[in-house]
Amino acid sequence: MESLTKNRQSTETLKALIARAYGADEVPDGDDFATEITEGWFNVAYRIRLTSGREAVLKIAPPADVAVLTREHGMMRNELAAMRLVAAHTSVPVPRIDHVDLTHEVVDADLFFMEFVDADNFGFAAADGRLDAATIAAGNRELGALNREINTVVGPHFGPLEGPGFATWREAFTDAFEATLRDGEAVEIDLGWDPDVIRKVLAAHADALDEVTEPRLIEVDLWTKNSMIRDGRIVAILDHERALYGDPLMEAGLTGLDLAGFDDPTDFMAGFGLGELTPAQRTRRRLYSLYLAVIMTVETRYRGHTDTQVYDFGRAELDRVMAALGHVRV
Repeated sequence: MESLTKNRQSTETLKALIARAYGADEVPDGDDFATEITEGWFNVAYRIRLTSGREAVLKIAPPADVAVLTREHGMMRNELAAMRLVAAHTSVPVPRIDHVDLTHEVVDADLFFMEFVDADNFGFAAADGRLDAATIAAGNRELGALNREINTVVGPHFGPLEGPGFATWREAFTDAFEATLRDGEAVEIDLGWDPDVIRKVLAAHADALDEVTEPRLIEVDLWTKNSMIRDGRIVAILDHERALYGDPLMEAGLTGLDLAGFDDPTDFMAGFGLGELTPAQRTRRRLYSLYLAVIMTVETRYRGHTDTQVYDFGRAELDRVMAALGHVRV
């Protein structure tokens, strides 16, 4: 995926980073040791082959002078915190962190190296027809079960792992939603709805958020394309930067309950241990989908997209969730 946030580096800079992380003996000769992993939307990532033949992945946060959404400031540090929490408190497989560099001495951004996981990306393998229906169903059930285990971790506050923290989920979620609406207003993006109308919809249904009283670790972006599969089993969960302490109903595996462009959540829900939702749960889930639709629409301006495909999709899904919450655009 192409984005203004991708902080690509020269071969010589990559070699300097390898030397800092693994030592001079692991710096490869030539210039064919690094391959960009192009599927992501935000950070740049490289698959690196070291002199010893060992492979690693390097992730680099966006350049310091590139505008990002409010929620995206410091996201790499949030990801590192999430990976450490999951590794320390669950049996969920995450890549090993090899080296972290937050100094900005070589590159103007946070970065880290992690182990390379030799497996197929679950989502892309499924989309390409390389997995049969039974394997896909089982994989989604396993994703649900892994996600449920992550949600057993209880946090000290609601909101981003590294803060700011909030005493209630209503405060944390409302603050995040409001920040994204302000981000959209700052770049004058057309949501198809007056932002104040969206604010009123959130306020009208915010009582449902008060049902959430315990801050649970949630991934927010755990879905098939952020997981790796080998021999029919999930062997790694990737891309933890959007993790926070909140409501497990906000997990990405449930998005298909509301938004048409996402996978059927039936198998994920079976593994997740979730059956029919109560009215309050349905309301919360719709609020989370509303938030996601706003994010998808607003971030297209920050990513510098050259076509309107994602923007049009976000706008359509925003209309869909607003209708589900009792508002139809006329």
